[in-house]
Amino acid sequence: MLAAALVLGFCATASADDILFENVRVFDGKGDALSAPSNVLVKGNVIERISTDPIDAAGAERIAGNGRTLMPGLIDAHWHAMLIATTPAEAMSDIGFANLAAGDEATDTLMRGFTTVRDVGGPAFGLKRAIDRGIIEGPRIYPSGAMMTVTSGHGDFREPSDLPRRVGGLFTPMERTGGSIVVDSPDEVRLRAREQFMQGAVLLKVTAGGGVSSPHSPLDVTTFTLPELRAAVEIAENWGTYVAAHAFTPEAIEMAIEAGVKNIEHGFLMSEEDAKLIADKGIWLGLQPLHEAMRTNLPEGSVERAKADEVWPGIDRTYRLAKKYKINTTWGTDILFSRALATQQGAILASLSRWYTPAEALAMATGTNAELLALSGKRNPYPGKLGVVEEGALADLLLVEGNPLENLDLVADPANNFKIIMKDGKIYKNTVAK
Repeated sequence: MLAAALVLGFCATASADDILFENVRVFDGKGDALSAPSNVLVKGNVIERISTDPIDAAGAERIAGNGRTLMPGLIDAHWHAMLIATTPAEAMSDIGFANLAAGDEATDTLMRGFTTVRDVGGPAFGLKRAIDRGIIEGPRIYPSGAMMTVTSGHGDFREPSDLPRRVGGLFTPMERTGGSIVVDSPDEVRLRAREQFMQGAVLLKVTAGGGVSSPHSPLDVTTFTLPELRAAVEIAENWGTYVAAHAFTPEAIEMAIEAGVKNIEHGFLMSEEDAKLIADKGIWLGLQPLHEAMRTNLPEGSVERAKADEVWPGIDRTYRLAKKYKINTTWGTDILFSRALATQQGAILASLSRWYTPAEALAMATGTNAELLALSGKRNPYPGKLGVVEEGALADLLLVEGNPLENLDLVADPANNFKIIMKDGKIYKNTVAK
């Protein structure tokens, strides 16, 4: 990977501290149109100045935009950095291999233009440190740590031979590697939640109801109890941050909201009354236009495939409810155990065109997702403004060949269309002709 990066010019450039983009059309991460031809000066890791007039920046590295689009780096708000480049068995049994594979995938993620991800389940703390220290190249990571589940809940991948569970007993491989952790009482929730924060979590992820990929977790079951969910919210609020709750059904959604959860993930079996409730309370709804291969790759006749067949029709309906009630909606992919699907990350974003204009979709994957990240308050590992192109914001930028507000499919082909990828003021890819 490193050798290829050197050949293709993908490694961070050794250049002047200041970088000046000249003659670019800016998508700011919020609006519905590109700017007039502009110049953008990056100083260190911050956007210093944006002007339609020439900018005097003696000594700066100058990049000729030639009318290309300059936009914020993309943000995936539902990512599992440690659970993509491995099989489930590898992820739970060989953390050394899992870390190496995840590091390689993290570089590919950045090269797809995703400069930030919110990791909602998995042992991503070491990977984040390696990226932040410059040991490997990858996106900014907002980690939740181990996904918190209950016995037979979504995320409980133990075998029947692991039962009975003894409170205070030995951990199973799933728990030792930090992929998920079983909590069967409010006190256990508090203990394990504090452990996640001790390791560097910036939010908590709980599974309030059943899930597709878990073999022992029916969709209709509400897994956590209300006191258990309230315990998670209590600890998150003590740490100045929030809980993201996996929930499909009305029962799971409503209980999570009653407990004080600020972010519902999925919600694909919700009722219209749930949509109204989410909108009225200002809850953040994390939706994913799940790739069809995530369903069809499951074996026909399996429990998991039957659950997927039940969930998938709800995707379109839930997006339409989110639009109807103007819900705070974020975008993510939720890819698991498939590097092939991970290469489609940009194409999955482009598939939002079923419901949104290109500008709406891109704003969701930049400025709106960044607003969700900011809910972590002082736990935010990257203080500063993300997801926008404005003076004073962190310099996570993409220079795009063409106008993605006219053709959203440009983001589906980052190798050809993303000419420059910048994160934190450093250029990691530059294929603009000198």
